[in-house]
Amino acid sequence: MSSTEQQVRTVEVPGAVLAVHRPADEAGPDGREPGLFVHGLGGSAANWTALMDRLGGLVDGEAVDLPGFGRSTPPTDGNLSVSGHVRAVIGYLEATGRGPVHLFGNSLGGAVAVRLAALRPDLVRSLTLVSPALPELPPQRSAWPTGLLALPGVPALLRRLPAGRRDIEAATEDLLRLVYGDPAALSPATRAEAVAEYRRRLEVPHAMQALIGSARGIVSAYTERGDQALWRQAEQVRAPVLLVYGLRDKLVAYRSARRACAAFPDARLLVLPESGHVAMMEHPDAVARSVRELIAHAGR
Repeated sequence: MSSTEQQVRTVEVPGAVLAVHRPADEAGPDGREPGLFVHGLGGSAANWTALMDRLGGLVDGEAVDLPGFGRSTPPTDGNLSVSGHVRAVIGYLEATGRGPVHLFGNSLGGAVAVRLAALRPDLVRSLTLVSPALPELPPQRSAWPTGLLALPGVPALLRRLPAGRRDIEAATEDLLRLVYGDPAALSPATRAEAVAEYRRRLEVPHAMQALIGSARGIVSAYTERGDQALWRQAEQVRAPVLLVYGLRDKLVAYRSARRACAAFPDARLLVLPESGHVAMMEHPDAVARSVRELIAHAGR
């Protein structure tokens, strides 16, 4: 992953205050088209650092921490549904006047991006979806959670309540095995960063509430029908779409790619055999190449 430093500012939006990250050495767009990066469940803007670094010469990128995640405060009304997160991201785009943007979403962020692109096509130039959390029935066995949370990833985070250093490191390893296709390939520095981030989250009073609330929001979105159904909204997206799937993804099955390719009117597919759930972190060079092709296509 890139070690590019980020500068952070806050943007007040309806119902929340968002932390917005951008590379510290970038002063402005300089003619580049704007981009916006939206992370997945339990993640943060930092998940996009490597890809943003590789696209810096092409995209004036900013990454948001969704309400309750990273450095963003929880929503004032407690709305952590997919639509609640969409409201926050639209609020950011309207407050900053950066739209239309090249929009990027991973997992939960992918669901947010799809709904946003369907509801507000005026705000989206292109859409890059990395393992998007679109309804999948039945989900992979490795993705089954427990109880009401019913969302991939949560069991690994809740399995332990770390009290000491070894427990935190073990819980972090569980998470890395869940989201990476080849966790053994991670550098010691990357592992240390992951442990530090896990420890930081444990110290944030609202972190678990945001995680559980957003998990339930995804489950609810999976059951929605009619015009609010995510697959129907995918069919309404008119912006060109890049779909990125990893064959080692334990949370979103590659079989979803076929339905996704059929649903989006203008879609292209990148399959990464060695990637897991966070291809933009594991194989940012490959993802960046395909994004460049997508943006060139979108500009025609």
